Amino acid sequence: MLPAGVSIAHPEKLFIGGAWVPAQSGRLIELISPDTEQVVALVAEADAADMDAAVAAARHAFDHGPWPSMAPAERIAAFRRMVGHLRARVDELARCWTAQMGGLASFAGPMHAGSVAVLEGLAAMAEGFAFVEQRPSMGAAAGFVAYEPVGVVAAIAPWNGPFGIMANKVAYALLAGCPVIMKPSPETPLEAYIIAEAAEAAGLPAGVVGLVTGHREASDHLVCNPGVDKVSFTGSTVAGQRIASVCGERIARCTLELGGKSAALVRDDFPIEIAAKMLAGTITMMSGQVCAMLSRVIVPRARHDELAEAIAGEMRQVVIGHSDDPRTQLGPLAMKRQRDRVEMYIAEGRKVADLVCGGGRPAHLNRGYFIEPTLFANVPNDSRIAQEEIFGPVLSLIPAEDEEDMIRIANDSRFGLNGSVLTHDVDAAYRIGRRVRTGGFGQNGLRMDFGLPYGGFKQSGIGREGGREGFMAYLEVKTLLLDGVPSAL
Repeated sequence: MLPAGVSIAHPEKLFIGGAWVPAQSGRLIELISPDTEQVVALVAEADAADMDAAVAAARHAFDHGPWPSMAPAERIAAFRRMVGHLRARVDELARCWTAQMGGLASFAGPMHAGSVAVLEGLAAMAEGFAFVEQRPSMGAAAGFVAYEPVGVVAAIAPWNGPFGIMANKVAYALLAGCPVIMKPSPETPLEAYIIAEAAEAAGLPAGVVGLVTGHREASDHLVCNPGVDKVSFTGSTVAGQRIASVCGERIARCTLELGGKSAALVRDDFPIEIAAKMLAGTITMMSGQVCAMLSRVIVPRARHDELAEAIAGEMRQVVIGHSDDPRTQLGPLAMKRQRDRVEMYIAEGRKVADLVCGGGRPAHLNRGYFIEPTLFANVPNDSRIAQEEIFGPVLSLIPAEDEEDMIRIANDSRFGLNGSVLTHDVDAAYRIGRRVRTGGFGQNGLRMDFGLPYGGFKQSGIGREGGREGFMAYLEVKTLLLDGVPSAL
């Protein structure tokens, strides 16, 4: 059973050691459509024994296989072949996302084509990367800095952007010379199957790419396996804390891209009607299920009520419907537990703030995990809806006294992933952006560029993905002090 238009050869198996093998438990995971609440696919369920087998295969590929010692140009050529297979399957990837996560079909094609373009850019970046550099040395006649693969990588991706996030992790690992074990979310694993098939079709050596699909307990076992040298994780801060503690015990490397509660600061020079359209359109993107989402809006108190009324007017015009309907602007939340979570926060918000619009389930949809776009006004910044990641189409409007107060409120958060300022003054945007404690900051909207470093301050993560900085996280740095220049260079 697979979504219409999706062709995966072995969804009931795992990809370990270059072969498609059944899960040792024999169990399957049901994938549920958030539009219809019906089963749309079945995939293998890995347990601890499968995780150990995947690590053993990847360990062998690193310790004894050709991939880590292969010339970078050869690895890049193989990776480009793999990207070519993914490019040919963009339509399938888009259908997987819509069927599993409820992402809008109208957006799915361009989104996944863009993710493949990012992979092509990463290959170009690796082509220009100096894996060995000669540097002046006071301790030897010739000093060299070599960048070597970190080892076996466990790549753990979330359910909201399963292809782009997983593909980036796989790309960095492969280009660095690392075998990689993919552990996708159990709700959205189909894209990882397509990545594994692309690796197989490209002729990558056995064990260099693995795929294990399982639930949290099996994932924890993978992280705890001492054969894993690095964990690259995108997901919740709670799960990230667990991974960081496990990696810390054995000094394993980890990159953690975690939660966010990002603020949009609205300056006095920015028109209310444009701000309202921008903010309402942003919070409904992917049903608000974006870690970098601008979910807190900080506005001068004198403009607060006018902006609240304007945002509510925009939200009331949003078309809520099934994700495959081209007219839909807001699709479902990804799963029942996510809708339950969002409704819990809406109930909390009613206790402390003014519910301006939304807050309920749309009356015309009696199946699926839908929720109305929701706006709270006069939100205290110390409230749960202002401080905790909701991951849904819920916007908190927070009044401030002046620009200094807006910056203070923006920084009064345990998160520090993203942010934005709505202003036509680029000097003000730069000044404010440098003072807000986040890993990313944009002018006039939700801005992200995965070709540049991406990650967070504070509890929003450790390390960066994207750009050269993201690549460096998959490499170890070795210094060589020699009596001369080797002929191999």
